Amino acid sequence: MQFSEFSKTFSPDNGVLQLMEDLGEALESRSETMMLGGGNPAFIPQMQRHFRREMQALLDQGDEFEKVIGNYGGPQGQQGFIDQLAEMLQHEYGWPITRHNIAVCNGSQSSFSTLFRLFSGAFHDGSVRKILLPITPEYIGYNDTIDPDLFESKRPEIRDDPEDRLFYKYAVNFKGLDVDRRYGALCVSRPTNPTGNVITDEELGRLNERAEAAGIPFIIDGAYGLPFPGILFADATPFWSENTILCLSLSKLGLPGVRTGIVVANREVIEIVKGSNAVFSLAPGRIGPALVKRLVKSRELLALCRDVILPYYRNRVGETVSLVRETMGDLPIRIHKPEGGIFLWLWFPGCSIANTELYAKLKKRGVFVISGNHFFPGLNQPWQHTRECVRISYTAEWSQVKSGMEIIADEIRRAYDG
Repeated sequence: MQFSEFSKTFSPDNGVLQLMEDLGEALESRSETMMLGGGNPAFIPQMQRHFRREMQALLDQGDEFEKVIGNYGGPQGQQGFIDQLAEMLQHEYGWPITRHNIAVCNGSQSSFSTLFRLFSGAFHDGSVRKILLPITPEYIGYNDTIDPDLFESKRPEIRDDPEDRLFYKYAVNFKGLDVDRRYGALCVSRPTNPTGNVITDEELGRLNERAEAAGIPFIIDGAYGLPFPGILFADATPFWSENTILCLSLSKLGLPGVRTGIVVANREVIEIVKGSNAVFSLAPGRIGPALVKRLVKSRELLALCRDVILPYYRNRVGETVSLVRETMGDLPIRIHKPEGGIFLWLWFPGCSIANTELYAKLKKRGVFVISGNHFFPGLNQPWQHTRECVRISYTAEWSQVKSGMEIIADEIRRAYDG
């Protein structure tokens, strides 16, 4: 059977495909597995109780539940939810947001597929433009949403933490960053998936200035960040402007199964996102917005992010770093300073095996991680660093995290003894 060039998007080497297959395999496996690779958020009991309460309220509200699951919505998303979200963003941050600046979509991944196609490839003036990622590593899913050749990313500066030799941090290298009309858009995630890096307010402002000067949009992936779910351990300010496309998600609140993404942008972009929803899925799902609508209206959502979600992950990342020190502290490993998100980014400089081989060895022992080589879309020059890093999730049950990290330590020790 013959397939088009488009079929290459879904090849077995696809990083997102590997990630999701591993997640499904771990969930379905009857043997003991340690899922330290997926992007699933933690099961936080207090958040789960809130969502159960909201579902019960929906069930008790006459025939509202039947309407939510039994009717298509509009291609922009449920208007009541959008209006409440716009009001919250206006009130809390002073952003000039109305219902015309927000669209709901079926998960962030689908929104990026639309946005990257919107701003890359062939343009009416005959040019071919790329998506510029000003810092790498970056999210595994970007590379698989469009032709990988339509990305260009820049190597970061690597800065040692002055207070802790175990930590380092990536920073945008502005000296080698030329933003011009070779690019259709500039994109960053904040905090960054996979590293937990939080681009500073100063870096964010400079990137936005360069995007505006070049006349291209600035896409900010806020799936783990601000204003919600707010999983940041470093100081950061929520940001939006008419030139900004801010992508949010309900997943990391604890709702990945409802597949709800949110795009906040100028009206012209929102109209195209609406059209994309209509063409590819008729309309976005309605369960996610129905479960959080009351929380948005009352502002309880932001309080839960601040008082429940953030402390949970702050405590868990501290425990996981302590575990790394305990099991691997005598080895020449490094950790990107965890400033946000739900992952640790481990660097094994000078290790005798590549991260792809480490991934295979760990999988045989029931430990699922993500090999770091998948997180460098658009990096055109070779870099040994891409072979030396892995992404570890610390959201699983603590017994799984502990057992998994001990096995990782054993394999890394063997590799360094090599």
